[in-house]
Amino acid sequence: MLRASGLPASWSDSLFARERLSNLTGRITLISGSTRLVALLGQPVAGSLSPRMQNAAFAARGLDWAYVACEVAPERLEAAIRGLPALGFAGANITAPHKQAAAELCDEADGSSVNTLLFRDRCVSGFNTDRAIVAGIEADRVCVIGAGGAAQALLPALLGEVRVFSRGGSWPPDASNADLIVNATPVRDELLVEPRAGQIVVDLAYRADGRPTAFVEAARAAGCEVIDGLEALVRQGAASFELWTGVTPPVNAMRAAVRSA
Repeated sequence: MLRASGLPASWSDSLFARERLSNLTGRITLISGSTRLVALLGQPVAGSLSPRMQNAAFAARGLDWAYVACEVAPERLEAAIRGLPALGFAGANITAPHKQAAAELCDEADGSSVNTLLFRDRCVSGFNTDRAIVAGIEADRVCVIGAGGAAQALLPALLGEVRVFSRGGSWPPDASNADLIVNATPVRDELLVEPRAGQIVVDLAYRADGRPTAFVEAARAAGCEVIDGLEALVRQGAASFELWTGVTPPVNAMRAAVRSA
């Protein structure tokens, strides 16, 4: 397959994700003037599986949509968010480190941290679909590791007594009495707490090659119920997909896309 000469690898991977997926079935799908576009805004974005997942979802539903990753520095975030609607984008995902800053730039937002933007009628609406990651989990005592945008996005959906640990506040984390442990940091190789049998573990971090993080590996070995970073990605991504398109998300296709990366 021809690649776009001179483009950064992350751009090329995102822009041609739909063509790669379509080529597997013998079809070529091109981005045209009528294609609806969605962006991922963050820094960095090169390792994100969201383009692969969302483009697979659009293809599964037969939608002429495409999802592209755009690395945006904090000082350029406002310009990016204001510029996307002018370019005809339908919406965007927001990832680290912009979730809280993006909420302040929205015309309307459902919280202090957002990961999904919808552009409609000259209005920028912000939503927090990260809540879908922990929806339905019942826990009396919750340990959240990390206090950034990812943690703030989950806090409104967490029930019970919640303790938040961060290097800038209370540290090290104590999860000895927790029913639910949430890793809301990007740490993949270091075991910040030792999970034990009977606990529920949610790890928002993931590796692009699908290998488990140190936390997930330890949790599975201990016999914990685990929601790993790939499943977390699918849960929030499915909710975002429905907000943008109004179509029921093809969750199985989305899972297959990230698990086969």
